[in-house]
Amino acid sequence: MKHLELHIIQSVPVACLNRDDLNSPKTAIFGGVQRARVSSQSWKRAIREMAKELSPALFKGERTRLMFEPLLEEMKAAGLSASEAEDGAKKIVDALVKLDSKSNDKVKSTTLYFMSPLELKTLAKSYAETKDVKKALKAVDAGVLKDAADISIFGRMVANDHSLTVEAASMFSHALSTHKVDNEIDFFAAVDDLQPKEETGAGMTSTLEFNSATFYRFAALNLDMLADKEHLGGMTSDERKRVVRTFVESTIKAMPGARKNTMNGNTLPTYVLGVVREKGHPIQLVNAFENAVRPSSGYSTKSVDLLKAEYLNLKKTWSLNAVMEKAIPEVNMHEFLDEVEKHVI
Repeated sequence: MKHLELHIIQSVPVACLNRDDLNSPKTAIFGGVQRARVSSQSWKRAIREMAKELSPALFKGERTRLMFEPLLEEMKAAGLSASEAEDGAKKIVDALVKLDSKSNDKVKSTTLYFMSPLELKTLAKSYAETKDVKKALKAVDAGVLKDAADISIFGRMVANDHSLTVEAASMFSHALSTHKVDNEIDFFAAVDDLQPKEETGAGMTSTLEFNSATFYRFAALNLDMLADKEHLGGMTSDERKRVVRTFVESTIKAMPGARKNTMNGNTLPTYVLGVVREKGHPIQLVNAFENAVRPSSGYSTKSVDLLKAEYLNLKKTWSLNAVMEKAIPEVNMHEFLDEVEKHVI
């Protein structure tokens, strides 16, 4: 399996990038101590959004419970009457992800569906021609995903029709701090601008939790899978190169948007190691930080040193071979992406 690995060290200041059900920053125990954690799902969402911004023509996937309305419009465009279009769209949504009978304001599905614009057109066209839901679903193949590379990269699961399930070509780990982290509490007060001068006190007071951390982030991309007929095999090599280039840039630069206005934690990585292997499976370097980094003079420099040492140790111990090893800031971003692009199938 030819694959790309990205190993990233990134320091984030006061922030709450990813919250749990109590609005606290997520954490995890690793190496016997509490670490700051950002779920893979949270960071993937940010990456998908940046990829859309960088390459809107290639990343058009939409994950939604509201696929009925756009499908309905495609049904009408395919020549069906309003009533036929509504009936057909409801049948297809129900066959894919089940209609939500409790939804009152809009027609919704019970679960999210990761859809492609070309896929909706194909479903509508096939149903308009056959008036058969099963035949419409069979008309959907990997070729209709070529305008939504994000579906091939991040995958989707369709419980009601496994033929439409797409295995993700990428894999992500939860980002973990390289050191011990305790969440802190911020007490804040807001002033009422129209409060009479003779009155004292704040208009409101409250608390929220935050932390700061140096994270190890890991992502990988199966380059063989991305080029197969079930994924982006219908694209040209140049198109896949643009897809991978966008994915890598977005993975490196994107940040989860939680509290971006009140606790802007937007930073860029301190260090990025990119590795391409012709065989084997992706390997994390997280065990470089199983013994939590201690704060001698910050965490970032020591974390980078430990990451490099872990990589060299694994190469020596397990005879790992790579056809590409490039790191930022040893090369700049543009040079890094150019080098990655050379290995896209």
